[in-house]
Parts: sequence; structure tokens; C-alpha cells
Amino acid sequence: MTPKGSKKETGMNITRRTALGAALAAPLIGRASAQAAPVIVGTWGGDYGELLASNIDVPILRPAGVEVQQDVGPQDPRKTKLIAERQSRRGTMDICCLSDVDMYSMAQQDVFEPITQAQVPNLAHAIPTLKRPYSAPHIYSAKVILYNPSKVPVAPKGYADLWDPKYRGRVGLVDILYLANTEAAALVGGGSETNWAPAKGKLMELRRNDVKLYPSNEALAAALKSEEVWLTIMWMARGFMWKKAGIPVQHAVPEEGATSITFEMSVPKNSRNKEGAMKYLNAALDPRAQAGFADRMGYAPTVTNATLPPELAAQITLNPAQQAKLRTPDYAYTAAHTAEYLDFWNKEFKG
Repeated sequence: MTPKGSKKETGMNITRRTALGAALAAPLIGRASAQAAPVIVGTWGGDYGELLASNIDVPILRPAGVEVQQDVGPQDPRKTKLIAERQSRRGTMDICCLSDVDMYSMAQQDVFEPITQAQVPNLAHAIPTLKRPYSAPHIYSAKVILYNPSKVPVAPKGYADLWDPKYRGRVGLVDILYLANTEAAALVGGGSETNWAPAKGKLMELRRNDVKLYPSNEALAAALKSEEVWLTIMWMARGFMWKKAGIPVQHAVPEEGATSITFEMSVPKNSRNKEGAMKYLNAALDPRAQAGFADRMGYAPTVTNATLPPELAAQITLNPAQQAKLRTPDYAYTAAHTAEYLDFWNKEFKG
């Protein structure tokens, strides 16, 4: 007879308990291992975040078993997070959304995973000039002039028209778009993508003409709606959205040549779910998702196999002659001079 508490009895009990526990836990372990970690998308909120969910996350990725969570915030803190986490083995984002200029500057810090067609098959359909080795092009638009046709009955021909004294106090700019505004001023002054020096003098002229400055796109939209402002420099896509919302604006493509803006997505090197992140990029380039963004936000598709209704295409894309004059930012020049022109913008133009 074995004494109670002997090794034999204790061992037998542990074995039975272990077997029972394993049997009960097996279904839970199976479910846990089958459910992959969510894809964390660092992005903007508002319409953009909503459309990511309604055009990519829910209809394309959820049926494929990919869970998505958005990390919403402005892009400057997102850039700061990338730099702060680059030495960390495990980052907090799997997808990083930024504008083309900001994405370029971050790519110079070697924080992104290379993006290849083998990983993202839909890249095969991306417009060649929009492809980068470190990102996937999500949506793009062109910088144009928005104007109130009842107050400005003759459409502006170019950016230079905003400097006309007859529009004193009726031109509005968005503060956070200081780079876009600076580049436009440089073109008015005879500069180029690699020479923004003329912008400083032209911006000061605009200041003397009582230009109005607004902290956000939403604030400018309110000023356009109230007719406090008649003209502005803005993305064609934003004008499309505002017009749909009842704001009295039309767009004019500047004779200086419209400048493109592309919103891109990259995968940080320390992403916790690179496989899911590449699936996310592929879904973002899916023609269905691209058409959804075009219809709601007015951004043109970055893939050639996405078709749009002719009426919509006419409102958000350039005609062949305008396309031929489309300007592409010089990312290296912009990145090298951003601090200089931000300092001028804050201390001289705004000051």
C-alpha cells in the first residue's frame, strides 16, 4: 500500500491533471494560433481612416482573415514614432501612411522594408512614375486653384492670379500646407522644383495683400462656404469633396503646371506582422478599393486597371495636355530645404 502523498500517487495525479488540462485547452490553443496578429495601420483619421476601413479593411481583408487596427494621428508624430522606434526589434506599426515628400525623408533614415511585386502582386498595375522601392502608391491628386465661380467669374489661368490686387483679402491658404504653398509661390516667382528661393519674396507680397491663413483644411472649407475666401491653392481631390458637400468651388489647373501629390504606404522594418502588412498593401492597390476612394474622396487611382465613370474621371483627373505639364516634386530638394522654408514660413511670413 502506498502512503498518501507518495511520489507514485502524486505523479499519477499530475499526469491525469495535465492530460485533462491539455484536453480542455486544445481547442483554445488551436483558435489562438489560427488567429494572426492584427495589422496596425498608422494613418490619419477622418474621411481617410473611414475609407480605409470601408474599402480595404472590411470588404477585402476581413474575408481573408486579416484583422486591421488603425493607429490614428497626425503625420508628424507618426514620423517621430518611426525614428524613435527604429532601433527597437518590435515596432508599433505594420503600415505607415505618409505623403510622398514625408515618405521620402523617412526612407532616407532606412526605416522601411523594400516593397517588391513578388510580395505585392498588384504593384504590377501601378503607374510606373508613382512606384518607389520603399513604398506602395495608394492615391494621388494634383495641386490646383480652387475658386468661387460667382465671385471669380473668369477662371484663373495660373497661380499668379492669386497675387492680383483685386483679390486683396480674398485669398486663403492652409497653414499646414506650407510646403505646397511655398512651391506654388516659387513657380510664380520664376523658380522650379529645385529652386524655391523666389518663394520668399512672393509670399511676402501675398502677405501685404492681406492673405488669410487657416489652421486646417476644415477651417478653410468653412471660409470658402461663407464666401469669406474666394480663391485658394489646394488638391483637386479636396475640391471635389468640398463641391460634393455644397461648397461653391470649381477648380482651375494652373498654367504653371499642376504638381502631383501621392499618399503612400510603407512597411517599417520592425513590423510585427510583415506578412499581413504586405497583404494590406496589395488590398490597397485592389481596383475595387481604388475606385471607392476615387468616388468618395476624389483621388485618382494609382493603378491602371481601375476604371472610373467618365463623369467622375473628368472631375478628378487631368486631360492629356495638363498631364503633359504635370510637375513631380523633387523629393531630395524638398527634404533638404524643408526646415529652411518652415522657419521662414513661421518667423517671416506668419510673423
